[in-house]
Amino acid sequence: MTADTDGTAASSGADGDGPWNSSPTPGHEAPDSDGGGEDPSGKKPVKKQRSFWKELPMLIGIALILALIIKTFLVQAFSIPSDSMQDTLQRGDRVLVDKLTPWFGSTPERGEVVVFHDPGGWLPEAHVEENFVQTALSFIGLMPSANEKDLIKRVIAVGGDTVECKKGGKVRVNGTALDESSYIFPGNTPCDDKPFGPVKVPKGKLWVMGDHRQDSLDSRYHQNQPGDGFVPEKQVVGRAIVKAWPINRWGSLPVPETFDQQGVQSRALNAAPGALGLAGAVPLVLWRRRRLETRLHLKSRHAHGEGEASSEG
Repeated sequence: MTADTDGTAASSGADGDGPWNSSPTPGHEAPDSDGGGEDPSGKKPVKKQRSFWKELPMLIGIALILALIIKTFLVQAFSIPSDSMQDTLQRGDRVLVDKLTPWFGSTPERGEVVVFHDPGGWLPEAHVEENFVQTALSFIGLMPSANEKDLIKRVIAVGGDTVECKKGGKVRVNGTALDESSYIFPGNTPCDDKPFGPVKVPKGKLWVMGDHRQDSLDSRYHQNQPGDGFVPEKQVVGRAIVKAWPINRWGSLPVPETFDQQGVQSRALNAAPGALGLAGAVPLVLWRRRRLETRLHLKSRHAHGEGEASSEG
């Protein structure tokens, strides 16, 4: 039926006798003319969509809250301010730092590149005035703060390790020489500018060094300061996992294979046999004890039986 036919049918019921009477019956109100109620077809009115400009502040607020959560608990971007980690990292590179795993008890491992707060006296005292926008953006993690006292180095040794490096030689961890050719700056020596050690790393501390050895004021240069050049694990912000910017330098920051040598890992391996030995010894001792008790019990019964037999005779 066309719209014209519908109109004719509606008007033909003006006498009130037909079912198409447009007058409201007692107790019933006619639908609002602005579409607020249901129309005669039974369809609900379509709500007007909010203007994009009205929703924009809410979207920005949500984005800022998410950025703050991500910066605090997940990952944070850091800018490389110096050449101390060349060629692994160049001045001006942006890296993403994993801040999630430390919440689950993870601690830095040998070979990882980590960002850490200044343990005290490693960076010169200086304060840069920032405007409100810079302060706000750095707070939520959208840009680095000019006043952040953070450094980035490679972990060479962890708590319990012994580390050393003689002039003309290689860095040694737990007596095993490291092959640093995959990450040390071309033309650099492992430590000729500042030999050190042997040094025993305290529990909960780290010994760190830059990849550009002749341009890095790392643990070697702070041994006469409070802290003896060690970085407390609690000062570590997180592990740098990705070079995110510029795009042509994008890539991961894996742990070099040299740190997987058995000799380097000897501290953990030496503890493992002791634990395994103890675990294996306990069942053995219990088994021997039960066997001895059983033999004594049988011997006692046998002796008791012989005594009864002699008395009967």
